[in-house]
Amino acid sequence: MKLSYKKIVVKIGSNVITQANGLPDEARIKHLVDELAGIKKLGIEVILVSSGAVASGRSLISISEKHDAIASRQLLAAIGQVKLINTYSSFFDKHQIKCAQVLVTKEDFRDRAHYLNMKNCMQIMLQHDVIPVVNENDVVSVTELMFTDNDELAGLIASMLNADALIILSNVNGIYNGDPKAEGSAVIEEIKGDVTHLSSFISTGKSQFGRGGMITKSTMAQKVAKLGISVHIANGTKDHILTDLLNGTVIHTRFVPEKTKSGKKKWIAHSENAATGIVQLNEGAKTVLTSGKATSLLPIGIIGIQSDFLKGDIIKIVDEDNKLIGLGIAEYGSDKARERIGQKKQKALVHYDYFYSAI
Repeated sequence: MKLSYKKIVVKIGSNVITQANGLPDEARIKHLVDELAGIKKLGIEVILVSSGAVASGRSLISISEKHDAIASRQLLAAIGQVKLINTYSSFFDKHQIKCAQVLVTKEDFRDRAHYLNMKNCMQIMLQHDVIPVVNENDVVSVTELMFTDNDELAGLIASMLNADALIILSNVNGIYNGDPKAEGSAVIEEIKGDVTHLSSFISTGKSQFGRGGMITKSTMAQKVAKLGISVHIANGTKDHILTDLLNGTVIHTRFVPEKTKSGKKKWIAHSENAATGIVQLNEGAKTVLTSGKATSLLPIGIIGIQSDFLKGDIIKIVDEDNKLIGLGIAEYGSDKARERIGQKKQKALVHYDYFYSAI
């Protein structure tokens, strides 16, 4: 089936554009750029999320083993990012296409004003036919605030820009129903909803050069599909992979999108790390809130406030076993919420429009 998307985010993993010796595979980068240029000429907006800065750095400098691993990574990423963006720029230039470097950290997504500023920046690039090339800013990211990997970053970008699809290019054909190397294993071509047993199929080994494995990819893909965006996992080491994928002629894994969520809900969905307060609900309130109906979180269903928050903060909503139910924006602070615990006919703590169900 031929796919008709107007805006796509393509994430290229480090394992796609890195050779076995750890150096960049410029021939593969060129091939993917040629494909992206062809897609752009069809009138499809393209945002590129690319790993590979550290590998590019390795091609320019050798660093001794005695240095701290984080400092070494920062050095390689810092000099490698310059080479990586120049490589993309020179290949896009041959198609008369301009690209721009966008380096982000997790902090950029925590604050709504910051988030909208970044969104506006990328939208003006797209309006001027510039392809944003996005990567995590490994030079300033500290370990606790790093994205799990660029798959998580790509999911955030796809949600932020209301993309129709997110295409994740790895070095495998998709998600398999067993060990990819085992005889009889096949690619799961379509995944709908929350499939909790996926982790039993997926080999837990990480890719050779990347930070994230297939479990990370599938968890993020399910989250993004839940927000109304198609997610495809395909083999970026195959020639013409993007063209074949859009033409529906290549075997890969597609996560089927659910009903599209609002822009604000898309932001809330990815804001678990920014949450300050924690509110605990009883079983009845949990059932109502996760029923799929337009229901707000009322104080009558609250059984406890586990940490403080202010009006406008993102809060985690948990059940009696402290499992995450969802995230929301508080209509008032924890002081008022505590006074109203269990009371009827009180103003909603989280309005339905600002609630994201994690279940």
